[in-house]
Amino acid sequence: MSKSVLGQSVTRVDAAGKVTGQTPYPGDLNLPGQAYMKILYAGRPHAIIKHVDIEAASQAAGVLAIFTAKDVPNNEYGLIMNDQPVLCGPGSSKPHAERVRWEADHVALVVAETEAQAAAARDLIRVDFEDQPVITDMLAAMQDDAPVLHPEKGSNILAHYRIRKGDVEVAFENADIIIEGEYHTPAQEHAYLQPEAGLGYIDEEGRVTVQVAGQWTHEDREQIAHALGLPEEQVRVIYPAIGGAFGGREDMSVQIVLALAAWRLRQQGINRPVKILWSREESIRAHHKRHPYIIKTRWAANKDGRVTAIEADVYADSGGYAYTSTKVLGNATLMCTGPYEIENVRVDSYAIYTNNVVTGAFRGFGGPQGLFAAEQQMNKLAKALGMDVVEIRRRNLIKEGSLLSVGTPLPKGVSMGPVMEKCASRMETLKNHPAKEELPGHIRRGWGFACGFKNVGFSFGFPEQSWATIELHGNGSIERAVVHHAGADCGQGAHTVFAQVAAETLGLPLSRIELAVSDTAVTGNSGSASASRMTFMAGNAIKGACELALEKWDNEERPAIATFQYRPPKTTPLDPQTGKSEPNFSYGYVAQAVEVEVDTETGHVHLLNVLCADDVGKAVNPQQVQGQIEGAVVQAAGYVVLENFIQKDGRVVTDKLSTYLIPTVLDIPTHVESIILEYPDPIGPYGARGMGEMPYLPLAPAVTAAVHQALGMWFDEFPLTPERILKGLGKF
Repeated sequence: MSKSVLGQSVTRVDAAGKVTGQTPYPGDLNLPGQAYMKILYAGRPHAIIKHVDIEAASQAAGVLAIFTAKDVPNNEYGLIMNDQPVLCGPGSSKPHAERVRWEADHVALVVAETEAQAAAARDLIRVDFEDQPVITDMLAAMQDDAPVLHPEKGSNILAHYRIRKGDVEVAFENADIIIEGEYHTPAQEHAYLQPEAGLGYIDEEGRVTVQVAGQWTHEDREQIAHALGLPEEQVRVIYPAIGGAFGGREDMSVQIVLALAAWRLRQQGINRPVKILWSREESIRAHHKRHPYIIKTRWAANKDGRVTAIEADVYADSGGYAYTSTKVLGNATLMCTGPYEIENVRVDSYAIYTNNVVTGAFRGFGGPQGLFAAEQQMNKLAKALGMDVVEIRRRNLIKEGSLLSVGTPLPKGVSMGPVMEKCASRMETLKNHPAKEELPGHIRRGWGFACGFKNVGFSFGFPEQSWATIELHGNGSIERAVVHHAGADCGQGAHTVFAQVAAETLGLPLSRIELAVSDTAVTGNSGSASASRMTFMAGNAIKGACELALEKWDNEERPAIATFQYRPPKTTPLDPQTGKSEPNFSYGYVAQAVEVEVDTETGHVHLLNVLCADDVGKAVNPQQVQGQIEGAVVQAAGYVVLENFIQKDGRVVTDKLSTYLIPTVLDIPTHVESIILEYPDPIGPYGARGMGEMPYLPLAPAVTAAVHQALGMWFDEFPLTPERILKGLGKF
C-alpha cells in the first residue's frame, strides 16, 4: 500500500497547464473552417414579437445562416421547468414563445464567416415589437391586477412554500421581547474569469457536440436534446477548462444555441463548426444573477435569550423565468430561521416573476439571503437583551437530535456547537490583543459574529446520485487506473480530489491515476458541480467503484472494470401545508468573526480580519480547502461591501466591470484566517463533507454586526457602499 494521499496538499492535476497557459478554456478553442455566431437580444424587458425581418441581414457579407424561433424543433428549455423559449418570436413550435420577458431574451442567431460579419448582419435584423407593461417590483407583481408575464400560468407567483410548526401566536403573546426587521439583499453578478463561450460541431460519430463551460454535462445534454428533438445519445457535451462558475454556469447560456446552429447548418449541407464568445457586457446582461430578496421577520424570545418563535415572509425576485428559483427559495425558506432550534415557526416564502434580469444559482443558493435576516435578528436580540452574541447563540444552537423548522431532525454529525466555539475562542484571543496604534478620530472599528449551516447535495426530494467507472490495467500489479467521472472542475480542484480518493482507495501513488472526465461520451451522470456536493458525491462514487474494481482484480479479471452508482439517503419535498420534510442528507457548519474599520469621513468600510471556522469532515486537500475559504470570503466581501448591481425599468445599468465593481487587491480583507475543522460526516467519503459554499454564508451579517459596533447603527440593506454608510450617518 502506498502512503496515504488523503489530507495531503498535493499539487493540483491541472496546475501546470493553467499557470503556463497551455490549458485551453472554451474561448481558446478553434477548429478548422469554423464559423462565428452572434445573438440578437430582445433589448426590451416585456413585449410581443409580431414579425422578425431577416431579409437584409441574410444578404449581408459572409452570412451563412440566420435562425429564428421557427427553426427550433422544441422551442423550450429550463433546468427546473421548461418555461423559457430558446428563441423568441412568431412561428414557434411552442405557444407563448412570441413574448419576451427580459431584455436579454434571444430573438435570432446569425452565423457568418467572421465574428465582425455576424455582428454586422445581426444589426440589420428588424423586429416588430408590441411593448407590454413592465413590472419590476416583485411585491407589486404578486398583486391580482399586475400584468402576467406567463399568461398560461395565471399568476406571477412561481412558487409559494409554507412552514407551520407549533403555535406561533401563543408564543408571541407570551414573549418577553419581540424583534422585528425587514431586510433587503441585492442581486449579484458572478463575474467569473471567462465570459460564456464555446464550440458547436458534429463529431466523427455524427453526434451534435458542444464544448463549453458548464456545471453538469449530462443535464446540458438533456436540455440540448430536448430542444432539438433528438435522442440524448445523439448529443455530446464536453467541458474544457472552466474559468469559474459559482452557479453561473448551472443554467443554459450558449449550449443550446451552439448545438442548434451546428445541427441546422449540417441539415443545410454546411458542415462547419460554430464558435461563440460573449463580451463581458453580454455576460452581465444575458446570464442570471443572485436573487434579490426581501425578508420581513419577527422573533419572539424570553429574557434569558431563548428564541421561542419566528415569523418570516420571504420574497425572491426570479426575473422573467424560473431557472433554479424554486430550489433557491427552498434553501432560503430553511435558512431564514438560522442555525437554531425553534419550537414555533411560521414561514411563507415566494418566488416571483418580474421583468428584471433572470436569477438563479449562485454560491450559497439562497442560504446567504436567508441567513442575513436570521443572524441580523439574533445580533439585534443580543443587543436588546444586553447579552454576549456568542452566549445567546449557545442557548439556541442546533445540536445532535435537534428538530429543524420543518419538523424533522438533522442528519447525524451535527457540529454547529464546536465550530462556533472554535471561532469565538479565536475571536476573543484577537480582541484581547488589540492593535497598539492610535486611530484617528474619524476611524471606527468593530467586531461582528455570525454562524450558519449549509446543505450538502440536492435538496427537497430532487433525485440525487453519482456514477463512476474505474479501469485497472497491468500485469501482476496494477500499473495504472483510469477514473471515469463526469464531474466538472470549475476551478475548485475537484479533479485533484477525484485522483486522491482513487489513489487512497486503490493504494496507488497519484502518478498511476489517469482521469477521463467531463465528457458525456465516456462518463455516466455525475450530477452538477453545485450544492457543495462534488467531493461528497464523487468521492463516494469513486470510492465505491474502486472497491468493486479491486474485487475483480483479485479475481484475476484483466483489465478490471467496475461501475458504481452512489445514492445517498433520500430527501423529501416541503409539505404544501406544513412544510414538514427531510430536506437534506448532509450539512456543513460554519462560523465567522469579522473586524471592520469604518471611515466616517468617506463612508469606506474595510475588512481587517475575517476568522472563518468550517467543519469540512475530512480535508482531502487542505490547501484547496483553504483556497475555497479565502475565495468565498473575498466573493462575499464584494457582495456585502462593494458590488452594487443596478437595474432600471427592467434594464441592466451596471453592465461593465467599470461600473459594476468587484473586489481588487486593495478591497479584499487584510487578513483571512482559515480554521479548518474535521468532525467526520458519518456517510461522507472518508468522513468528508462538502464545503465550497459554507464560508460565504455568514459574512454579510457578521460585517453588518461589526459596522453596528463601530457606528452604533444597523444596516438592514447592502452593499455597504460609501453612499449608504454616509446616509446612515446623516451626512447626505
